[in-house]
Amino acid sequence: MSHSTASVITLNINGEKHTLPVDHRTTLLDALRERLDLTGTKKGCDQGQCGACTVLLDGRRAVSCLQLAVAAEGREVTTIEGIADGDQLHPVQQAFLDLDGYQCGYCTPGQVCSAIAMIEEHAAGWPSAVTADVRPQAEAAPLTAEEIRERMSGNLCRCGAYVSIVRAIAEAARPGVPRPPSPSGELGHLAGSEETEGVA
Repeated sequence: MSHSTASVITLNINGEKHTLPVDHRTTLLDALRERLDLTGTKKGCDQGQCGACTVLLDGRRAVSCLQLAVAAEGREVTTIEGIADGDQLHPVQQAFLDLDGYQCGYCTPGQVCSAIAMIEEHAAGWPSAVTADVRPQAEAAPLTAEEIRERMSGNLCRCGAYVSIVRAIAEAARPGVPRPPSPSGELGHLAGSEETEGVA
């Protein structure tokens, strides 16, 4: 008995539904770029190692080159095209622009998507590999440059703009910077009470 190798799926991307037939082996990255013309998400290594293709799935960051399109059905997909609110840039986008958090720009969409989710993760109290005290009752670690570097280590910048990327993320995470709602609401809004210390 033969089995079909293709399905018609509906993807919810940036708040809009797209119905399309896909081969079961099609990655979310290829569906976005080749089928839906959402080319802001970049193809870098195609092996999940560089982070250029990072998108948000239900508000959490994911490398779309390792995510099958059929597995994204029924989930909220947010790409770089859906980050801004009309002409109003997201605070992370604005900080990257203001503080030169990019050079060639190829990795920037993935960096921005990853940074948005990373700031939410930190605000929700998730520790990183460099968080000194990971006990549940411990206070949230300050979002230092070391914390940002570790939490963003899955996103590579071939131009080496890391110093400016760290500064931009620290600026966007600074208390008092307005925060739009999380794309899925899963991690909730940033509390706005975290300290940003020690950023060079």
